Amino acid sequence: MDPNGHDKIVIQTDQRSKQQQETLDKAQPQAQRGQKVGFIPTFIHHYTTSNQQKVCGWCHRRCRMKSPAHRTRDIERQAGYLKPEHCTPPPPRTNSDTMWFIRDGCGIVCGVITWLLVFYAEFVVVFVMLLPAKNVAYSLFNGAIFNSLAFLALASHARAMCTDPGAVPKGNATKEFIESLQLKPGQVVYKCPKCCSIKPDRAHHCSVCKRCIKKMDHHCPWVNNCVGENNQKYFVLFTMYIALISFHALVMVGVHFAFCIEEDWGKCSNFSPPATVILLILLCFEGLLFLIFTAVMFGTQVHSICTDETGIEQLKKEERKWAKKSKWMNMKVVFGHPFSIAWLSPFATPDHGKADVYQYIV
Repeated sequence: MDPNGHDKIVIQTDQRSKQQQETLDKAQPQAQRGQKVGFIPTFIHHYTTSNQQKVCGWCHRRCRMKSPAHRTRDIERQAGYLKPEHCTPPPPRTNSDTMWFIRDGCGIVCGVITWLLVFYAEFVVVFVMLLPAKNVAYSLFNGAIFNSLAFLALASHARAMCTDPGAVPKGNATKEFIESLQLKPGQVVYKCPKCCSIKPDRAHHCSVCKRCIKKMDHHCPWVNNCVGENNQKYFVLFTMYIALISFHALVMVGVHFAFCIEEDWGKCSNFSPPATVILLILLCFEGLLFLIFTAVMFGTQVHSICTDETGIEQLKKEERKWAKKSKWMNMKVVFGHPFSIAWLSPFATPDHGKADVYQYIV
């Protein structure tokens, strides 16, 4: 088990020495009690590290296996980890269940609150500020901009929430799948003990989604989903459009306050002056709060994309093992090849082009 709690499977050939065979024969009664190890014609080497020297738990010799030091392998002690019947692949998905949705109470509530706040801003902007305005051109221009941005923000939120972020197939740690990898002696694959999946490089397990997610950045309750390789574009667009409508709403609130102070308060709104003031103050507070929050998130996401390093990888300070690309190439991997107006559309599924192929073998 590595520092992240993942099982490490080291493939060794089935050509064992006499001493190794005797050791296995002694362990056979224990295996018959439900602790059988590995798959035939391969078996799993169990080893511990002591003073940065890898010692094999089966043959009590140093194993020449390339892996970080200070790791303990005790897969054999968990009988269900490697049993094929405990890691059967899920049934193929049909057209009726292709939509991705996380059944998390907190995330669902946060998602509903997000939509309600946008609808509240829509109500105040249209019915409190734009409809009572005397300048028709001003109302039409700002109404078109605000409604367009709000629509794009909600569409981006829906796509970020209902798009598979890049979940690793659950239960793929089976004999057939491991054999299909065509592992060579000494090669290593990692298995997540929580979702029974062989994990590719740069994948992390989400305790809320209960799945391993490729290039997982973080789990966001506001979109009730993880932000991963498949929906990062939609999350970035969501934060950008929310920041834009928040800024636009703050500008219109300032203009409307100035207009009401200059003119009669009874003529600048269809509501009473106290109600108008309360509605505008609440919108101003909402706009300022979400402008700061989403602008920071947008900048963080863009920086993460340009550096090709997820939030989890930055937090854990993981060693970089993937090829370094230019910032522009990293942007195209997330938003699609080639650059076009579709980058700004939540309805356009990005074409990742020559994206990195994830390796299961470490």
